[in-house]
Amino acid sequence: MDRVNKYRKIIEAILKEQASYGSSNEKIDVYAICDEKTDNYILSNIGWHPSGHRQQGYPIHIRLKNGKVWVEWDGTDQEIIRQLIDAGIPEADIVLGFNQPQEFLKAA
Repeated sequence: MDRVNKYRKIIEAILKEQASYGSSNEKIDVYAICDEKTDNYILSNIGWHPSGHRQQGYPIHIRLKNGKVWVEWDGTDQEIIRQLIDAGIPEADIVLGFNQPQEFLKAA
């Protein structure tokens, strides 16, 4: 299995495990969206808050770009980056997409 396919399988397994935990609110559905065509992998929460408001969120968004694993968003306390490393993705192949790149910091 090539490296990118290996990464796809790891990411999908981690997100499906996260989705299996569900929500403490039984009216919130939690599920993994795994799109190999665009290489976007999202954990989604959608449903109704007890206050009666619609709730929708994406606590995790990971994508594969140029052979690297881009963690675009991790709004959880599950240490997704640590899980990726422990599952076999080298730290050098993980990009923290939610951190502002240095070239933008210099321009500010």
